[in-house]
Amino acid sequence: MIPVTKPYLPPLEKYQQYVADIYQRHWLTNNGPLVNELELSLKRYLNTKHLLFVSNGTVALQLAIKTLGLKGEIITTPFSYVATTSSIVWEGCRPVFVDIDKKTLNIDPDQIEKSITKNTSAILATHCFGNACDMESIQSIADRYKLRVIYDAAHCFGTTYKGKNIFEYGDISTTSLHATKLMHSIEGGLVITKDAELLKRMAYMRNFGHDGPEKFNGVGINGKNSEFHAAMGLCVLDDIELILAKRKAQCEHYDKILLNLDVRRPDIQEGCGYNYAYYPVIFKTEEEALLMKRALEEKKNLSPQVFFPFIKHFGLRKQSRYTSIQ
Repeated sequence: MIPVTKPYLPPLEKYQQYVADIYQRHWLTNNGPLVNELELSLKRYLNTKHLLFVSNGTVALQLAIKTLGLKGEIITTPFSYVATTSSIVWEGCRPVFVDIDKKTLNIDPDQIEKSITKNTSAILATHCFGNACDMESIQSIADRYKLRVIYDAAHCFGTTYKGKNIFEYGDISTTSLHATKLMHSIEGGLVITKDAELLKRMAYMRNFGHDGPEKFNGVGINGKNSEFHAAMGLCVLDDIELILAKRKAQCEHYDKILLNLDVRRPDIQEGCGYNYAYYPVIFKTEEEALLMKRALEEKKNLSPQVFFPFIKHFGLRKQSRYTSIQ
């Protein structure tokens, strides 16, 4: 088996050394030195100024929505993990689904404008499977209607767009550092923005609103992360170029062995430096996809998944025609 989403684990001795240092300091959480080191290292690697390490990618989305003060309707995609939509609902907003581009699997900008109403406050788009959205078109629409833009870039560590890291676009970008991601801290997430004031607000919010030991700057939540998670993040970040290269090689191998299969792969958005995070394969029908899924499951050590089957709890059932071999 050639694993595509098997969590990367660094050498045990390297992680143990970080843990030994944590034990010596007795500083386990609450903005410890390793959290700060990880944030600085990520900013250097991504060449970005403003970034926060938070507890997970879902909290990152919730912080983004809350920080921007979004109300009413948020236009989004139904073709994403449930956290994209549930974060909108959790923050008291209404998700408005528009269809995806059948070639890229990302939200279709041509459909966004048709769904804008007087109650629309933002666009929340997912860069699906690490493939960049058509960000120029999305930003043009947002500027025209004075809307905010959040990107759910959970799949996107290592993806670039027109020479810059993909997190540099939109008002706020979020990503996941979950164990299944290329860059991970076991559990974790990031919020990234070009706006220093937005970052300052999110920094307060992730720590209950604390502005010193006894002073508070607004209402916040516990969105912090621990020294142990930061330690894993530092270990994995050291090896990220190796991880990206290996994932690319694995995907290129699949390209060769599936050459004659009657399926297609998503088109990569022009200008996108793809990170090969996943290997989605698009079948002609849902029946074909499910038949292949069952056939693969009969083989030892194969675990295909259908992405993303439906979001019926939010009033929309979407047929699934997509599966990725993992």
